[in-house]
Amino acid sequence: MPIDPVDLTAALVRCPSVTPEEGGALLLLEQMLGAAGFACWRVDRNGTPNLFARWGDKAAPRSFGFNGHTDVVPIGDAAAWTHPPFSAHQEDGWLYGRGATDMKSGVAAFVAAAVDFVTQTPPKGAVVIAITGDEEGPGKDGTVAILDWMDQNGERMDICIVGEPTSVSQIGDMIKIGRRGSMTAYFEVIGKQGHSAYLHKALNPMPAVALLAHRLSCHVLDEGTDHFDASTLSVTTIDTGNAASNVIPARTRMTVNLRFNDLHSGAALHDWLQSQADTVAAQMGVQITLRSQISGEAFLTPPGPLSTLVSHAIRQETNASPVLSTTGGTSDARFVKNHCAVVECGLVGHRMHEVDERVWIADIHDLKRIYGRMLQSYFAGEPLRDDLGVNG
Repeated sequence: MPIDPVDLTAALVRCPSVTPEEGGALLLLEQMLGAAGFACWRVDRNGTPNLFARWGDKAAPRSFGFNGHTDVVPIGDAAAWTHPPFSAHQEDGWLYGRGATDMKSGVAAFVAAAVDFVTQTPPKGAVVIAITGDEEGPGKDGTVAILDWMDQNGERMDICIVGEPTSVSQIGDMIKIGRRGSMTAYFEVIGKQGHSAYLHKALNPMPAVALLAHRLSCHVLDEGTDHFDASTLSVTTIDTGNAASNVIPARTRMTVNLRFNDLHSGAALHDWLQSQADTVAAQMGVQITLRSQISGEAFLTPPGPLSTLVSHAIRQETNASPVLSTTGGTSDARFVKNHCAVVECGLVGHRMHEVDERVWIADIHDLKRIYGRMLQSYFAGEPLRDDLGVNG
């Protein structure tokens, strides 16, 4: 009997899996996949829950993978929710709950599609399901841990679909073939504390941080590329903590966030930020230290067979012609791309992380059909045309 992806979504939403809690979601999926003939392994690392499941032989000539997460962001103010955030309440065509959009519905859709596919039309190949409980958290021991385990155990995916919400207005109108890189830089500007009436005895770090903020904000990193928007830099906070109006502070801190395209690397941007800091420090006579954290490098899966496979499935099931995009924040595709070609395809995402997060129930059924069509086309070896009217 086919698996109802809405029922599965509801069951997953009822699992209170706020990062880093597993909440029963992976256990539920492990039991369902195991019953369908998938070999399952828990790949937990440093307290982070992860699940790897494979149907078929790992030495099979073709391997199709799905990646997703069952952890969710905190609920916020529970009293602000119309329905309890883990109730999976259904009303007027919507299913409510934390994670309903991001991304328990996506996980439910691809698990349901995969189970139905391997039980009804067993393929000559392998189907892999890789699910983490750490996508909304630090990300160090989630999908990364699964991929490390796969390398150590000879497991592989030839292609992978990440089920993140990617659509904008209606299901299938956008897929992600890449993502911008993300980087945060932390500056500390050090001067000398003193009385504001005796300026010559102090060294004020505030003018230096203002100058550095101005130099960074006014700099044009690039004009964008064929597949990426222009890179951006935002000063997100300047913190001094000085409550006294007549005291020149000794130090101040500034945080900067960068979203960058494939013209840059995190290391190169760090070097540029350091050079800007050194210039301002020399000009203003202060010390400036820099620490940076790279959340992910920019990457692109060039338009080709995989994006065509995904677009063709969407077109067949919904008549939509998806835009191929690299917009938005980061996702675990930034890790998967080191293993195999990856494309993100999922539901409309504008309700995710909100109070009263909800998903349009009909879209869950559509998404299951889209994923099922991808599996059928991939294992049937259908020729993938590039003339599908897909927007670049």
